[in-house]
Amino acid sequence: MSGFRVTEQSTQTRVLAGLRNSSNNLDRLREQITTGKQIGKPSDSPTGVVSAMQVRSDIAARERYNRSATDGLSRLGTAENALDTTTDLLQRARDLTLQGMSQPAVNDPNARAGIATELNSIRDNLIAVANTTYLDRPVFGGTADVQRAFDSNGVYQGDSGQVLRRVGDSNQVRVDVSADVFGTGSGNVFDVLKSITTALTGDPSTLSGGLTQLDAAMSRVNTEIASVGTRYSQLETAQDAADTQTVALNSRLTNIEDVDMAKAVIDLQTQTAGYNAALAATARIVQPSLLDFLR
Repeated sequence: MSGFRVTEQSTQTRVLAGLRNSSNNLDRLREQITTGKQIGKPSDSPTGVVSAMQVRSDIAARERYNRSATDGLSRLGTAENALDTTTDLLQRARDLTLQGMSQPAVNDPNARAGIATELNSIRDNLIAVANTTYLDRPVFGGTADVQRAFDSNGVYQGDSGQVLRRVGDSNQVRVDVSADVFGTGSGNVFDVLKSITTALTGDPSTLSGGLTQLDAAMSRVNTEIASVGTRYSQLETAQDAADTQTVALNSRLTNIEDVDMAKAVIDLQTQTAGYNAALAATARIVQPSLLDFLR
């Protein structure tokens, strides 16, 4: 039975392979310390790369939710300001209507005419408020591609669509306000004001009906303001959640991708010492020409 004989060439081959592997490890550690990343290419950690890609996708989603929430907050803030102004205008219209029903205006056509003129001005202002826009789109216009929600006569130009913003994996919030807040059909607030001005210049005894309609309009607006406030809070909560999740995901990504600098430096020092020791040992067993090549 013949034995195996280790040749000088095979010894050199194994030594070279070992030194090359150590040199590659040193290069990898130097690159990690330089870049601060422990994953430079997919082969460094296939599972780590997959995990990092998933985390980055989750971070991107949370950033989209954050932007959607920010847009929604701005839209609802614009709508809320318009509703607050609407409340002030309706309150003034109510006060004027009461004046027209009371002495001395009820028996003074000129006084009622003056009140009617101011009410017409309020109506025009109210139509302007109802056409409030955000990013050049009417906030009370639904999803219709129109410049104005109401024309100059107070006729609705939009649709019944809802503008929604996704602020979570399964969470959407409405960020527009329905034009129904101004009333529908002949009961819309613009027609109510018109009928009140007509009564002021004609038969003031019919003003009580207009006053009742104004009270109903104010109630609708106040209810909608409360609804806007609730949705505003939902958006703020969703935005805070997205921010918190983004911080946690970034921390997770750091754990996956970033190198432990202290450990990497120690590993480099250890590997360098081992590599130098291997070179010294090789010098004693390998021909000088090979050692010269390695150096």
